[in-house]
Amino acid sequence: MAPYGARAREYKDGAIDLSVGTPVDATPDFIQAALVERANAPGYPLTIGSPALRAAMRDWATNILGVTGEFDVLPSIGSKEVVANLPTQLEANSVLYPKIAYPTYLVGAIMAKAEHHSVDFDPRSWPDSDLVWINSPSNPTGRISAREELQAVIAYSRKSGAVIASDECYFNFPARVDGPQPLSILQVADGDNKNLITLHSLSKRSNLAGYRAGMIIGDPLLIARIREIRKHAGLLVPTMVQAAMVAALGDEIHVHQQAARYAQRREVLRPALTSLGFVIEDSEAGLYIWCTRGEPDMDSVSFFADRGILVTPGGFYGEAGSHHVRFALTATDQQIAAAAARMLG
Repeated sequence: MAPYGARAREYKDGAIDLSVGTPVDATPDFIQAALVERANAPGYPLTIGSPALRAAMRDWATNILGVTGEFDVLPSIGSKEVVANLPTQLEANSVLYPKIAYPTYLVGAIMAKAEHHSVDFDPRSWPDSDLVWINSPSNPTGRISAREELQAVIAYSRKSGAVIASDECYFNFPARVDGPQPLSILQVADGDNKNLITLHSLSKRSNLAGYRAGMIIGDPLLIARIREIRKHAGLLVPTMVQAAMVAALGDEIHVHQQAARYAQRREVLRPALTSLGFVIEDSEAGLYIWCTRGEPDMDSVSFFADRGILVTPGGFYGEAGSHHVRFALTATDQQIAAAAARMLG
C-alpha cells in the first residue's frame, strides 16, 4: 500500500485516509474522568474483573444483548488479543473462519498450529472443527447475519460439539435505525449457551481503542477455562481501564450519538460512490462501506489514490474480496465531506 499512500499524499490538499478503522472521535469526558479517578492503582487488577465491572458487564449483556440462561463474563484487553489467542487457549486442532474476514482469525489459527479453513456462511457445508469464528456485523462487509443463519450455526455446534466464537464488536452500529438490526448469537440461543461465546469491544462503541477494553460473554464453563489460562498468562485489564469500562457500559446515550455520526458519514459517501459506478454491497452495519466496480481491487485503490483518498483493497480480507474495496467511516466529518467532494469533482 505504500506507493498508493505516497501518491495520495501528493494530492493538492493532501491525503484522506479511509483505509484504517481507527476511531477519531473523542473519548467521552465522563469515561476519561472515571479512568483518572482510579489512576492510583498500586495493586494487581483482578483477571475476573472488579465486582463493579462484573455487574456492569452482566447488566449490559442482559439488557442490551438480550442474553438469558446461565452465562459468565470476562474482561479482555480489547478484542483483537482474544481473536489471536483463543485457538491456542482452547487447544483447537481445527478452526473455521469466514471467507471474507478480518485476517487475525487466520493468524490466530496459525499461531495455534491448527488446521484452518475459510468457509461460506452455510453450516451444512462445514467440515468438523473444534472452533468456529463468525462475525456479525462483518468486518469488512458490514453484513448482518439473520436469525435463521445464527440458529443454523447453533445447530452445527449442538451436533458437532464445536465452540462458536461470535465476534460482535460492531454490534452497536446499524447503518439505519429503520434498517436491519444486529442480533447477538446469545439472544438467539434462548438461554442454552453451551459452547457459545461472544466478543465485544469498547474500542468502537465508546471510542476507547487506546484503552484496550473488551469483554467475553457466554458459556460459563468455557469462560472459566479461558479465565484460568488468562490469569497465568498475565492477561489483565488495568484497574483504571476497568473503572472506565464500568462508566462506559452504564451509558447508552453516547453510543447512540456515535452511531448517528457513522450513519451520517455513510450517507455522505454513498451517493458519491454510486455516482462513480460503484455498487455498495451489504454495509448494513459497522464502520465501513464495502463496494465494487467489478474491477480488481488494486485498480480501485489506484483510482482513489489519484484523488487523494486511501482505501483498503478487499483482497486483504481473502481472495473472495479481491474485486472490492473497503471505506472506513472513522474519519472526521470534514474529511468525509472532503472525500465525497473529491469523488464528485
